[in-house]
Amino acid sequence: MNIELSPRHLQLRDTLFRRWKTNGVKIGDKIESQNEIVKFCDFSLITVIKTLKDLESEGVIRRQVGKGSFLMKAPWTEAHHRIGFFYNRDIVGGGIFNNDFYTKLVVAFEKGVVSDGHEFIMGSFTNKSMPIHLWDALDVVVLTGITPQTNTEILAETSSQIAIMDLVLDGLPYHAYRINFEPAFQAMFRKNEPSKLKYLYLNSAITSSEQAARLAAFKRACESCSTAQNLRVITVNQESGDADKLESVLASFKPDVVAGYMHYSWMPMINGTGAKVYPYALDGNKSSFNVNSSEWMQYVLSDLYANLEERRPGAKILSFPATFRP
Repeated sequence: MNIELSPRHLQLRDTLFRRWKTNGVKIGDKIESQNEIVKFCDFSLITVIKTLKDLESEGVIRRQVGKGSFLMKAPWTEAHHRIGFFYNRDIVGGGIFNNDFYTKLVVAFEKGVVSDGHEFIMGSFTNKSMPIHLWDALDVVVLTGITPQTNTEILAETSSQIAIMDLVLDGLPYHAYRINFEPAFQAMFRKNEPSKLKYLYLNSAITSSEQAARLAAFKRACESCSTAQNLRVITVNQESGDADKLESVLASFKPDVVAGYMHYSWMPMINGTGAKVYPYALDGNKSSFNVNSSEWMQYVLSDLYANLEERRPGAKILSFPATFRP
């Protein structure tokens, strides 16, 4: 993906494609003249003329005397695409394959991309550093693990289309793919009515709009019960697996139901209390708030493909429903 050693006219071709993709140039739009191209890039007029002639012969642009040049094809939206999946290693410190939820998510995403005939690339970023130059060589970059500490201003620097997984970023021109857990929460409370039970909800210490939305939805589902329920919420870090606070609350509160964010190492301790356990899960075969990863990723990919021509397709939230597995 490094173009520095390629011929100058191919370097210019790549530069123009990235510029047009970044600026959202669409088929039929007018592009820069050869003199304008010389002004904004470090290429000779001879190289510019050769590159434009090549693009014209390939049918990418059409040049009209006295009117200028126009884009006729957008090669970056054609059949074969490079699609990247990147996670925040400041959040998933032990690596993405040390987390069951993320492991199943990325495997389902890769399977969908490859089976559709495209190229899959996986990597990571941090709250302060993102591999922008790598992303520029891709068509779409899907990000997960963004938090309020992440410098999202960097995202505007890449020519790739950005999409956000499992999170909503207000005010940014990206599509966000989230899971709607509220119907699953409601199904759980309906199943347990009319009994009055003790519910312990484990809320993530990793703050995000999605974490807050899940907690609010759980509280709404609880409050909608015809029989008043006893709900307690505590904050946990499901990535680190620290269980000191959880252990003491389990002993003192003695919940009938434990739900929410969980580390796999907590399960024996929670099961030992006799409480029903409902974690967030992908492709779970046990009691959980469950999501079918293949169906979710097909839902996500169909939207990504539909927006390949748009550098910034605008802010849009697409929700996929979770199901309650008793």
